[in-house]
Amino acid sequence: MKLNIKDITYSGIFTALTAIGAFISIPVGPVPITMQTFFVLLSGVILGSKKALLSQAAYLILGLAGLPIFAGFSGGLQTVLKPSFGFLLGMAAAAYLAGKITETREKTTLNITIAVLAGTVVIYAVGLPYMYYILNIMLVKNLDIAKILEIGMIIFIPGDILKAVIAVVLGKKLRGRLF
Repeated sequence: MKLNIKDITYSGIFTALTAIGAFISIPVGPVPITMQTFFVLLSGVILGSKKALLSQAAYLILGLAGLPIFAGFSGGLQTVLKPSFGFLLGMAAAAYLAGKITETREKTTLNITIAVLAGTVVIYAVGLPYMYYILNIMLVKNLDIAKILEIGMIIFIPGDILKAVIAVVLGKKLRGRLF
């Protein structure tokens, strides 16, 4: 993949937006409600798969290197042991998938909606098993799957729907103007 200055700049902007989204946080348990997923999905819709993945990989690398850019102003290698870290990994995959779907299909509202929803599913598909592992195996909390779904997904669904709708509308408008 050959990147030009515009590609690197847009990827960097989405790295920064994802970090800012982490600071817009409501603590509700082991995983806070943040605006990160909104910017992650928007990066996929606007940048496409590779540049969106680049932006989210940069975000992860900066956070793991110690910059306090994860939710709760955290960062560093120790964040790998937090129940919410799997969702961060899922966000990188979600950005790529949302971008891939957006690249390979006509840019209709339906296809962008499918891309955003698929990305959201990936975030949960990676984040929930990771959270289960950390809470039950590492921290020996003995939570059943229903409790994991409750604290890691169910309470987030209304906000995720709102963020998805805004990402679809904004993504469709911005993609046409930026690229």
